[in-house]
Amino acid sequence: MVMSGRHFLQIPGPTNVPDRVLRAMDFPTMDHRGPAFADLGHKVLMGMKSIFKTEGTVVIFPASGTGAWEAALVNTLSPGDRVLMYEAGHFASLWRRMAERLGLDVELVEGDWRNGVDPEVVEARLRADGSHTIKAVCVVHNETSTGCTARVDDVRGALDAAQHPALLMVDTISSLASIDYRHDEWGVDVTVAGSQKGLMLPPGLSFNAISDKALAAAKGAGLQKAYWAWEEMRGPNAKGYFPYTPATNLLYGLAEAIDMLHELGLDQVFARHARHAEATRRAVRGWGLEVLCTNPRHYSGALTAVLMPEGHSADAFRQVTLENFNMSLGNGLSKLVDRVFRIGHLGDFNDLMLMGTLCGVEMGLQAAGVPHRHGGVQAALDFLAGREERAQRRATA
Repeated sequence: MVMSGRHFLQIPGPTNVPDRVLRAMDFPTMDHRGPAFADLGHKVLMGMKSIFKTEGTVVIFPASGTGAWEAALVNTLSPGDRVLMYEAGHFASLWRRMAERLGLDVELVEGDWRNGVDPEVVEARLRADGSHTIKAVCVVHNETSTGCTARVDDVRGALDAAQHPALLMVDTISSLASIDYRHDEWGVDVTVAGSQKGLMLPPGLSFNAISDKALAAAKGAGLQKAYWAWEEMRGPNAKGYFPYTPATNLLYGLAEAIDMLHELGLDQVFARHARHAEATRRAVRGWGLEVLCTNPRHYSGALTAVLMPEGHSADAFRQVTLENFNMSLGNGLSKLVDRVFRIGHLGDFNDLMLMGTLCGVEMGLQAAGVPHRHGGVQAALDFLAGREERAQRRATA
């Protein structure tokens, strides 16, 4: 069925691709061995360092974020190595299953899927590992299935307090360029990312930011690798090239996206995401519904997961919303199937787009017969307009 107007893609990734990036990708494909390509290669490799906030090595693979997960593991670890992984949600669970299939010994910290990583639990597990058999700690910065964000700086603090030499690996697939992240400052050894969320590109590029410590570990790593080998990338990358055919037109788009992020200012981008997230949570509470994430310190700036009232189907609500208002919302995953819907508010996004999204949710709740209060949209609007803040200033004047 053809519907008039634009489709509202409000899943937490892939996100809307801005026109500037689309136009940049519309250039003719260039010779990826020619001199002009070297300029593009240098630009995106150096530009991604600024997004990760690192002075170290960055590699770019033609792959989804799952490929970057695998690259992080196979370049640094050997068969049978023990890794500590924190199950904060669906994507952390997928990374764990990958590690197990690769022949790693996973020690799992089970989470409740309503909070981010607990650094005190991580520290306790590391202190108990007096012989330092744990070779890596793997955490998801922003768990896309739950809307819970880990405090990576506190996780690094846990490793330091336990005086443990394990590598720290962090998945930023749904947080990079949306939520503040500092690879070098937070002592991360391998950061994993993808193109289709905060970087405002279609799916198809994945990234590893790599510390010197991780590069040293790679020299003795025994897991088999070929396509994912960092060393295969680093030689050609130094000259602006890649060891195999790169996703040329996606790299055009990446260069444009990096320019856009710097023109906007990363701190301003993070503040915008945080502001939209708070407006969304106020709308959810205004509807009398419950935000899945229970800890304000772990609230995500990229998405909000919303619990459905008991006895009501999140998937049925999403279907009604799509059919009536041409808007896609994120579904619940694994343990959360049919229990939550997810509102994406990341990437190339502004106040008016957010209000259109929240209006669509409120109309969808009504159309689907989901019990709720009216006024969620107004609560978000009041916050965005600063009415509450002005009222507080008047009250204290």
